[in-house]
Amino acid sequence: MAIITLTTDFGEKDHFVAAIKGAIYSELPDVNIVDISHLVSPFNVPEAAYIIQNAYNSFPKGTIHVIGIDSELNPENKHIAVKLDDHYFICANNGIMSMICAEIAPEKIVEINIHDRVATSFPVLDVFVNVACHIARGGTLEVIGKLIETIKPIKNLIPFVNDDKTQIIGSVIYIDNYGNVITNIKRNFFETVQRTRKFEISARHYKFKTVFEKYSDVVNFEIPAEKRYDEGKRLVVFNSSGYLEIAVYKSDLGSVGSASSLLGLKLRDTVTVNFIAARVKPQGKELLER
Repeated sequence: MAIITLTTDFGEKDHFVAAIKGAIYSELPDVNIVDISHLVSPFNVPEAAYIIQNAYNSFPKGTIHVIGIDSELNPENKHIAVKLDDHYFICANNGIMSMICAEIAPEKIVEINIHDRVATSFPVLDVFVNVACHIARGGTLEVIGKLIETIKPIKNLIPFVNDDKTQIIGSVIYIDNYGNVITNIKRNFFETVQRTRKFEISARHYKFKTVFEKYSDVVNFEIPAEKRYDEGKRLVVFNSSGYLEIAVYKSDLGSVGSASSLLGLKLRDTVTVNFIAARVKPQGKELLER
């Protein structure tokens, strides 16, 4: 039985998501439809890319992922279908796939070319659903598009590193439901540049010198709970997806606040890592000290 996932910025108020589901069920009554998210910030490609990258591989191979973000067809925003990691993705060629494609090479990419057969002002409903149902029935990508080799990248996907490798300049790509701030700095990238050096992470006026393995590592459990006041402590971790994340322990917008609200961090804001070289004694220093 086919699985089709939906990720959009359509929200929950309007009819759009229900119409898409209805169209799919009309074509494939036995299909399983799973909502990944419909609360992506409007037209926010990096946010959608982060969600898709971290959700898709929990689904079985062969799952079809419909992504409705900035999907209006125009000369600079074509529609594509991608087979990658034995999954299928249907979306606009606006950079959404570039985070996944940076780590896993696509098996096949086609630029969808069935628009002359489908009159539409709502391409997710009329084009993407058509393509998803075609794939679910066992159809090939070549039937609905022409093969292409590359996709459009997201700007500033990879953090900047200066020439002497003493600084990484990253940016905020996602703010989660807890107000935790996720950057585009991945753990393996960080550690490759770090080379065991000490570091200082700067986000606006706040600085961090430690990256914890998990959120509760910021807590000193040797102190009695009634004396700790742990909630609201600021910290940095590499999250479960391997991205550098600035967080607040047990954040709550109604009480202790969140990393986003307390630090004033928003999407695309800069987060900087400065690496500190170990001090080396000048030659001859040891002799003078003897």
